[in-house]
Amino acid sequence: MKLGNTHPGLSPTIKAQRRLATLLTFALLVVASLPAHAQETDRHSPPINAPLTTEQVVKNMIMMNLERTHALHSYAGTRTYKLEYHGLPSNRNAEMVVDMKFRAPATKEFSIRSATGSNMVIEKVFKKLLEAEKESLTEETQRRTALNNDNYEFRMVGYESKPFDSTYVLFVEPKTSNKFLYRGRIWVDAKDFAVVRLQAEPSKNPSFWIKNSEIEHRYTKVNDFWLPTHNHTITSIRLGGRAELTIEYSNYKITAADAVGESHTEETALATDTSQLQNSRDQK
Repeated sequence: MKLGNTHPGLSPTIKAQRRLATLLTFALLVVASLPAHAQETDRHSPPINAPLTTEQVVKNMIMMNLERTHALHSYAGTRTYKLEYHGLPSNRNAEMVVDMKFRAPATKEFSIRSATGSNMVIEKVFKKLLEAEKESLTEETQRRTALNNDNYEFRMVGYESKPFDSTYVLFVEPKTSNKFLYRGRIWVDAKDFAVVRLQAEPSKNPSFWIKNSEIEHRYTKVNDFWLPTHNHTITSIRLGGRAELTIEYSNYKITAADAVGESHTEETALATDTSQLQNSRDQK
């Protein structure tokens, strides 16, 4: 008898753990999840009464993203990772608090403040996510995943007009089948042309074991910059099991930055509502 057969329960357990680790790692590396029926509805949305066209919104968004990227030199913050998994081979949960420092153009340093719960999740999921995030900062990866016309097609599906924070709602469709691209909705701030919310699904399922992933990202404005504030992921395993992972971002501090340029396109200036400008001045 081969030595590996003396423990018949070991191999399936290890395989299940590996599937779980792969599943959860991927779930945060992509930006994911809009139900299929909602996507189908987007494809037949009626005309939107918005100040700008889709092309104008996308043009301004790309321009302002570049301006903010060039202006932000360094910042710091704290993250709290939480995961709850229910399913085979066993239920697991973990929490990890991490301090992060970013330096332009492509350096992130992570310092783990505390970690509790499942060691497998901490080592194989949380820490792998930190490693993958560092690797994703390469120029080539940034180019292939950027939210622009090279990687995506855009279609306006809504305009949410509010007194202080109106947003354009765009449906985005990847032009290539890349597991790090996504399809779904983005909410673009009508003044800053920054993505403030995202709901989507991976453009390509990376593994047979992943049935579906549902992810929502939200962003908050810190000085002149929009940074992540909340990520929520729900991932289902094809043979059973459900993982729910959240990342909360806090204690942001911009440590070095230039002022974001005031340059806007002519279309942007014409579409800016006078009352929004006045409200903004009144708050200062």
